[in-house]
Amino acid sequence: MRIAAALAALAVLLAGCGDDTPDYKSIWTTPTTTTSSADPSAAPKPVPLSAYLESVGVTGDPVAPEKITDLTVDLPRPAGWQAYSNVNLSPGTRVIAKGDTYPTAMLMVFKLTGNFDIAEALKHADADAQLSQNFTKLNGSNENFRGFPSSMIEGTYDLNGRRMQSYNRIIIATGTPPKTPPGAPGQRYLIQLTITSYAEEAQKQGKDIEGIIAGFKVAAK
Repeated sequence: MRIAAALAALAVLLAGCGDDTPDYKSIWTTPTTTTSSADPSAAPKPVPLSAYLESVGVTGDPVAPEKITDLTVDLPRPAGWQAYSNVNLSPGTRVIAKGDTYPTAMLMVFKLTGNFDIAEALKHADADAQLSQNFTKLNGSNENFRGFPSSMIEGTYDLNGRRMQSYNRIIIATGTPPKTPPGAPGQRYLIQLTITSYAEEAQKQGKDIEGIIAGFKVAAK
């Protein structure tokens, strides 16, 4: 399928950090969980956003934020953080990291093709986080971000024997409509910002993380 081909592999990994290698869950990954239930009355598992979009015929192509001409997407970089690149990252992915492992911030942008109900799609925005191993929700919001429909979830989960804390925001933004033809709609984009730290260091790294969140910019040009 086009989505599977266009939007990278099942997991996006940074190499060279041993067991502490960051494990990024994007909207186009297949999440895993160590828990299951045979109880037929149990609530159904959340449906990932990628699966929902694919089910309604929407495809997405990764695009580098700085190459978008009708939308501004800017990720601030606190002092002491460096840009990180790796062949395992899907095209257009932008990552900054402090030190050799965590904390990290990952930005992914997808150019969407196909019609869909934004409100319905955002009901699935938190599914990947919720399906993480032993996930505990700490915070969440369905409020617009910079005027665009959005969903945010923050929580902790287990990864490689460590407790992690992550902030994940998904935005469905529309670029400035083209001048021709008259009345043409703007291009839709799906934007994902994920900031991950070790849970026990989340408070220590809080100033930098809050600075990234506060300075993260998405705006039509």
